[in-house]
Amino acid sequence: MKSIAVFCGSSQGNDSKIVNEAYQLGETFANQNITLVYGAAKIGIMGTVAKGVIEGNGTVIGVIPVFLKTKEIVNTQLTELIITNNMHDRKVIMYEKSDGFIIIPGGFGTMDEFFEITTWGQLGLHTKPIGILNTNGYYDALITQCKMMVARGFLKQENLDAVVVDVTIEGLLAKMNNYKPLSAPQWLNKEGL
Repeated sequence: MKSIAVFCGSSQGNDSKIVNEAYQLGETFANQNITLVYGAAKIGIMGTVAKGVIEGNGTVIGVIPVFLKTKEIVNTQLTELIITNNMHDRKVIMYEKSDGFIIIPGGFGTMDEFFEITTWGQLGLHTKPIGILNTNGYYDALITQCKMMVARGFLKQENLDAVVVDVTIEGLLAKMNNYKPLSAPQWLNKEGL
C-alpha cells in the first residue's frame, strides 16, 4: 500500500493513549513511505496523525469540502490540499487516492466513513483492505455490535471477516498488506448498479 486513508475524529478526545498512538501511526506512515490521505484538518486526532507524518517528512494529502475550509481548521503544512463541493465528493476523492483505509478513534463522522467504505466493499465496488486500529479497546463495542449483526442474520461472516482488526499499528498494517479480497457478489456487479 502506497497510500492509506485514515478516518478519525476532528476532536482530540480525552484518552492520551489514543492521541499518542495517532501520532505514532503518522510516524509509521512517514517511515514506511505511505502517503496519508485524510480530512485536511489541523485539529483533533486528524491533526495529530498528520503531524506525525509531517514531522517525519512524509507525504500528506488533505481533502476537505468547501464549507469546512477555514484558516482555523485546514492544516497549512499539507503536501496537497483538495477542496470538494460536498462531503460525499470528499469520500470519493479519499477513496480514489487510497490503497486502503484505517479507522482510528472518532465519532459520528468516523462511523459514517467506516460504514460507507465497508458497504462499498461488501457490494463489490472495491477490493481495498479496511482496518480498525482498536486503540485501548476503543472499538470493542463496535466489534461486538458487528458480531451481533452476524448472529442475527443481518451481516455475513465473510463480510465481517473482510475488515481486519488489530491493537497494534504494525500488526494492522501486516494484516492489511496480506489482505485477500472477497470475490464480488454473484448477484451484483459494477455495471449492474
